Amino acid sequence: MEYVDPTIGNVGLLLAPTRPAVYLPHSMVRMYPLREDALDVRIQAFPLTISSHRDKELFSIMPGDGKPAVYDQEVTTPYYYSTRFSASGVTTEFTTAERSGYFRFTFPHSKASLVLANRVAGDLTLHDGNVVEGEEQFSGMKAYVYGVFSKQVASTADRTGTRQHLLITADGGVLEFRYGVSFISTEQAKSNLLHEIPSPGFDAVKTAAKDRWNSTLGRIAVEGGTEAQRRVFYTALYRSSERMIDITEDGRYYSGFDHQVHTDPRPFYVDNWLWDTYHALEPLQILLNPEMEADKLQSYVRMYQQAGIMPTFALVSGPYACMNGNHSAPWFADAWFKGIRNFDLATAYEGVRKRSLETTLLPWRLGPKTPLDDFYAEHGYMPALRPGQKETYPQVHPFEKRQPVPVTLENSFDDWSIAQIARTLNKPDDEKLFLKRAANYKNLFREEKELMWPKDDAGHWIEPLDPKFDGGMGGRDYYDENNGYTYTWDVGHDYAGLFSMMGGVEKAEANLDQLFREPLGRQKYEFQAKFPDSTSMIGQFSMGNEPSFAIPYIYDRVGAPWKAQERIRMLLNAFFTDTLQGIPGDEDGGGMSAFVVFSMMGFYPVTPGIPAYDIVSPVFDKITIHLSNGKDFVITARDSSRQNKYVQKIVLNGKPLNQVWFRHADIAQGGTLDLTMGDTPNKELGSNPQSFPPDSMSVHPEDYR
Repeated sequence: MEYVDPTIGNVGLLLAPTRPAVYLPHSMVRMYPLREDALDVRIQAFPLTISSHRDKELFSIMPGDGKPAVYDQEVTTPYYYSTRFSASGVTTEFTTAERSGYFRFTFPHSKASLVLANRVAGDLTLHDGNVVEGEEQFSGMKAYVYGVFSKQVASTADRTGTRQHLLITADGGVLEFRYGVSFISTEQAKSNLLHEIPSPGFDAVKTAAKDRWNSTLGRIAVEGGTEAQRRVFYTALYRSSERMIDITEDGRYYSGFDHQVHTDPRPFYVDNWLWDTYHALEPLQILLNPEMEADKLQSYVRMYQQAGIMPTFALVSGPYACMNGNHSAPWFADAWFKGIRNFDLATAYEGVRKRSLETTLLPWRLGPKTPLDDFYAEHGYMPALRPGQKETYPQVHPFEKRQPVPVTLENSFDDWSIAQIARTLNKPDDEKLFLKRAANYKNLFREEKELMWPKDDAGHWIEPLDPKFDGGMGGRDYYDENNGYTYTWDVGHDYAGLFSMMGGVEKAEANLDQLFREPLGRQKYEFQAKFPDSTSMIGQFSMGNEPSFAIPYIYDRVGAPWKAQERIRMLLNAFFTDTLQGIPGDEDGGGMSAFVVFSMMGFYPVTPGIPAYDIVSPVFDKITIHLSNGKDFVITARDSSRQNKYVQKIVLNGKPLNQVWFRHADIAQGGTLDLTMGDTPNKELGSNPQSFPPDSMSVHPEDYR
């Protein structure tokens, strides 16, 4: 716990920073001070909770007159927050339970005042001298609060538009505020409070929250490395433990997917950003918390049953049209082939199949198929508009555009995942159909350019086109947040097929080398103005965006794993630091943090859906993963250091290993991975094509269980 620093990344490079959030793992109540970033000297207010991505902060409290105030002496931990306001001298403290929170204000003067408010439309009332009840309307649903002050207070109500403000006054000294939140009712919010914090006792709640975090973070114990590396690692593990959130309240939950209250003995989880999290976050939770992961997967099944569509961004308020792809498919497949069985695979398959074949693939859209989807089904790629050609389909998002290359590539991977599930469910016709669709990515590889390239509806390559820079904001006319150099490698289900089109493994290795040294071709400020998501560039490689995560590991598939070891160490050292700017892009709900956790441990799930991990270069001498079945998986990296970053020898469970990957089954039942490190590459290790990590188009995941 002492190594977690929630301020890491609190100043974003270009886009949203991280926040010093206080919460319990996967809990409903999440609080952080509202401000621009950590360099903003004023706090606007403190929300009572955060609903989910792109929804609003719910309710707020602020000492004084409710206006922004300069703060100082801030203390941030996962379980406790404190600051002192400079002008008033008021100290604000916060700690949390799962569905309830606890503020403690210390006023140095004889009078205490604070403002409770709705952040958006709603009502708040004070009764019985110290009890607050209220509701907040957001995104087509409501949140409720029930709170109790520690002593008698008075209130003055004021309404601004649809928002209610309560000016609370009381005698000075210590004033505590315990509260529960709910998505069901005020009565349920009261029940949540009385169940979790039935009586005053701030320090007891704080201690319980700290113990909970120590238990969660203690699932992985590391030894060695530097203190800064330990801070980066455990902070990343903390950020990997926020989402999804369990919104079950006394065996019931309100679903934004059908706007009904359901009774269910299983927890119901929401708030997942699968475009970001299927790469590393969900695989990390599959490894650490398989039972919880089954509940999350079954939550997605219930979302599909309730809303009629399998979501990708599953917010508390319902399915959200965001990004592109059908990435619940690789998540379901990854979990199933890693041994998680306690979810309804058949219904999950029904949902992902329907999403692929019967709804639109257009980015940032949810709805029925369009003529562009029919074109995709017939021709195997999403067509691009020619330069200057105006959009004729109203279903296309006016800002996000068609994104034809990533739409084709991402859905090729998703359809490969669906094919694997179809085989498991003994649906040979579907398996054949989706394997054919999984090869669609090949339709956009332009061999003479050795890059993924958009085509028009006549099958002609788009010209003129600069694959580094063209396509408007974020390259969305052709790509999405990243350019053609990144998306060329976005075929995690068939690297061998990609290498073949490039001219073989040696040519693919040369192209990978060139990716990291290919110049921008313009000033950085010009590039970043158009590609603000594609940050922390090394050549044309972007560390700041999720489609890049697997790219350094591709070296394992061309027989040069020492280059993967070198690249990953360099990326971790350069971009993931224990500073305010220690995150190289949008953290995106744990997506980037999970990449850090895996990479610092020295292995990574390159292809979700294949139950195997690539071995890279651990930054610690010893890593012990305490599995949920009571067994341990221990990784030792003898003599690991900044210089000794190259793997010399691998021994798995006492047996020498001449390959740089291992199966999920090798870790799931406990065991040891013993690595000998050195300062010079071992270029023989993993160089034999027979020892390359499994290529997913030529195998079935069951072969590696």
